[in-house]
Amino acid sequence: MENKTKALEYLNIPRSSFYYLPILDSKDAALKTKIEKVMLAHASYGHKRIAWELGLNKKPILRVMKKFGLKPFRRRKRPKKSSQNKAAAPVPNLLASLRAACKNHIWATDFTYIWWRGRFLYLCTVIDLFTREVVGVSVKTNHSALLVAEALLNALQNNPPPAVIHSDQGSEYKSKLFRSILFDFKIQQSMSKKGSPWQNGFQESFYGNWNVDVGDFNRFASLGELTAEIYKSIYYYNHLRIHTAFRCPPKQFASRSEIKYNTNQEILAV
Repeated sequence: MENKTKALEYLNIPRSSFYYLPILDSKDAALKTKIEKVMLAHASYGHKRIAWELGLNKKPILRVMKKFGLKPFRRRKRPKKSSQNKAAAPVPNLLASLRAACKNHIWATDFTYIWWRGRFLYLCTVIDLFTREVVGVSVKTNHSALLVAEALLNALQNNPPPAVIHSDQGSEYKSKLFRSILFDFKIQQSMSKKGSPWQNGFQESFYGNWNVDVGDFNRFASLGELTAEIYKSIYYYNHLRIHTAFRCPPKQFASRSEIKYNTNQEILAV
């Protein structure tokens, strides 16, 4: 110890700094292990969600992640090519001047492709823009009008019709089948401007994270196993995955919103 003290004095290194660094490294290593466990269970979680999951401040989480090079996996999505129905009447983007005020006010819908064992599978979802909950799902081996219509009908099966539904300008959403459902349920249609996927950003963000959470599709031996995993992942998103907008899963936020709404209605009635 005496020789170590003399060496530190000779090198002009404070003893406090010499002993502090190994202790900090030890703490960081322990925190790194906890972070890695969360990232293993939630592949797409960034430092904010990891901090909420561990019940810690986000600053040390971010510092340790940078220190050890821990990054959430991000998979780049190839731009989706969709044919355009030039004969269809133009539909405005109502979201440019409209914001979801309550549950079942505005829904957004889109579909993505899944490359599995040399063939394509397609997933269409409908998201409530107020609660961010996936309310409608459809899985098909093609992206016909039936794919998007089935997802919408699945959403309407358990929810009242929204005032507005938003999508891109894919021909599936301009089809007679899809628009006949909108007409029957008195739903107003809204569409993103052609070549502007960011105008349907809620769906784009959902699919970006969803691809990470599901992982390698080819690990499933059968179409049935893959389909089951897709529905399981939707349940995980709705009930377990923390959403950054609410710091809780969408279902939990939806329940809180319903309780608040019912309480306000009782107060107004009194």
